[in-house]
Amino acid sequence: MSGRVHSRYQRRLSDLAVAGRAVLLHVTATQVLLRHQWLPRRTFAEPFPDLADRYRRSTHALDGRPGARLSGRLGAATSRMTLLRLIDALPVPEPTAVRVLGVDEFALRRGHNYGTVLIDMDTHRPVELLPDRTAESFAAWLRAHPGTEVVCRDRASGYAEGARLGAPDAIQVADRWHLLHNLTDAVDRVVRAHRSCVKDPTPREEPPPSASTSVLSTPTGAAQAAAQPGQAEGRRAANTRRHAEVHELLTRGVRLKSISRTLNLDVKTVRRYARAAAPDELLTPNPTRGTQLD
Repeated sequence: MSGRVHSRYQRRLSDLAVAGRAVLLHVTATQVLLRHQWLPRRTFAEPFPDLADRYRRSTHALDGRPGARLSGRLGAATSRMTLLRLIDALPVPEPTAVRVLGVDEFALRRGHNYGTVLIDMDTHRPVELLPDRTAESFAAWLRAHPGTEVVCRDRASGYAEGARLGAPDAIQVADRWHLLHNLTDAVDRVVRAHRSCVKDPTPREEPPPSASTSVLSTPTGAAQAAAQPGQAEGRRAANTRRHAEVHELLTRGVRLKSISRTLNLDVKTVRRYARAAAPDELLTPNPTRGTQLD
């Protein structure tokens, strides 16, 4: 027991849903302060044994205790650990033939390790998780599970090659999300490249020249206006040079992180140069605030 409060913090515990709505409990936990020579620790957090165990993010209502209570009322009393062991011992159903198969990548560790998730598009349930995102693994799974008629994938060339090798008779399509995403990227790239062609249909009345608004009347303003085409040409030359350097290193088998260290560029910038088929795709004005959908 202690009467000294060190600090307080919030715990968020997930509970059973009520009327189809998620329930999240915000619990204020207290840390007490104890000063004894024989104690290696000074602060102790307040426990909630009737609500949740230590370090848990959910209440007891989400584990085996409700099942144990129900089994006792039904006359077949058993412990919660027995119920959890029975659930863990249930066999995982073997994946069957999937007519419409969805394939996409997922991050085990973002920027480092990626895997592949396979989805049954008819039932919208996961079918298999592959440890990588190579064409060989995807093709091997398709050969082991024949019967796929449609492969729904993104723009990744590895999945296209895997579907061609593993299920040559299957039709390869893109789902609605990737169609909208690809269309948004294409329209956004074209509009930004031709942004200077868009003009205001209604002419505006120019205010009379004054000392504050007449920028081009000064030598500095004229120099800034004349420097804009040169800046665009300089940016085009820089993009062309960097694009050639990045793709030359890619052909040698150099990884993106090594390229970023060699050229002193950010990894995201190197990835953008690697994905661009031509340097002209990189010559776009700076994006304005807002989402791509806007």
